[in-house]
Amino acid sequence: MKRLSLLIGLLFALVAPGALAQSRAAAPASSLIDLNSASRDDLMTLDGIGEVRADAIIRARPFRAKTELVERRLIPEALYDKIADKVMARPVPGTAPTPVTRPPAKKS
Repeated sequence: MKRLSLLIGLLFALVAPGALAQSRAAAPASSLIDLNSASRDDLMTLDGIGEVRADAIIRARPFRAKTELVERRLIPEALYDKIADKVMARPVPGTAPTPVTRPPAKKS
């Protein structure tokens, strides 16, 4: 009986850190804040995003990628690093994706 409880304790000790690491992983898509549709209040729940930055994000919509927050100088890169795993930029319905342009074929 002692062996069994020792074995269970050892097994738990080996499995628990993996489960803990999974819980710290990036949030599932359903709990991410969509930059293209989030309300001002939703945006303000992010660390470092106050009224002014939330309003600037809303005015700058739509976003094709969340990295545009830094590219458009809406937030500094250090702040982006803190919130990147909490946000996403879902395509806006009814907008066409940017077409891929190819260089003209060379004639031989």
